[in-house]
Amino acid sequence: MAVSETLATAQPAATPTPPTSSRRRRGRNAAYWLYLLPGAVLFVLVIGAPLVGTLYLSLTKWSGIGDPIWVGLDNYQHLLQDDVFWASFRNTVWMLVAMVVVPTLLGLLLAAVLFDVIGRRFKPRTAAALRAAFYLPQVLPVVVAGIVWGWILRPDGAFNSLLDAVGLGALRHDWLGDPGTALPAVMAVMIWVQIGYPVVVFMAALQRVDPELYEAAEVDGANWVHRFRAITLPQIRPETFVVALTCTIAALKVFGPIFALTRGGPENATNVPSYFAYYTFFKKLQVGYGSAISTVLTLIIVVVAVVFIWMQARSERRDRGF
Repeated sequence: MAVSETLATAQPAATPTPPTSSRRRRGRNAAYWLYLLPGAVLFVLVIGAPLVGTLYLSLTKWSGIGDPIWVGLDNYQHLLQDDVFWASFRNTVWMLVAMVVVPTLLGLLLAAVLFDVIGRRFKPRTAAALRAAFYLPQVLPVVVAGIVWGWILRPDGAFNSLLDAVGLGALRHDWLGDPGTALPAVMAVMIWVQIGYPVVVFMAALQRVDPELYEAAEVDGANWVHRFRAITLPQIRPETFVVALTCTIAALKVFGPIFALTRGGPENATNVPSYFAYYTFFKKLQVGYGSAISTVLTLIIVVVAVVFIWMQARSERRDRGF
């Protein structure tokens, strides 16, 4: 008997997959796609179609009346020479400081103190109450918070009255009307608005850290700073990426507080790309140019989001040892 015939006799034939099982699997996959269909339709209607329309309008000259006139890349060439456009992006850098860097660092520190010090030395209820107090500005509508702070910071507002009351009347100032103080004042308001979000996220992340790690570190003589560096920071790294990404996107497209507080003024001192696009689009009726600003801003946000996601994925692969 030939060797091949022997092997064929010795080895059992592979069991063919029943046709009914394959059809059942394909049916399940089709059902999964049906679940995604509503979201895909909404994405196309709410995001995809307006984005394509904005991209088309950015290549035209149009006042909103009549037919758009195709101008190609003229709007983008104009952007490169527009001082207001570049000033708005310089202000965005300061918004990133006020809405990402400072709230993330302060939020991390506050969350660690609330969880590791306040929550352990006092009752956890005390830490929860303080966390809610920090998060309160996030609950307020942005425009309402902006209007309230506008009242507080105006020349006859509460802040100048407080300076008078404590004998510092010489420091009275038009905080939002002076180009030299308008941007720092807006940044201070944005820090107040934004600080609660990272505090809540980081405290939720700390809930999943094994308490025995902190107890073992204390037994080994580690103080709070050592525990913060060796346990807290590595354990909540994924949440740190999420906070940094969401806060960065919020800073890049910030509009409501600028509209409520200063409307980009004075002298473009607080102008940002989103408000610049709105003003150009709706006030100056330069629809094509406003669409070009919006398109550039959208591309920047997408690039930043992709970079953050790539950095997070690389960090997770490194932690797993890949």
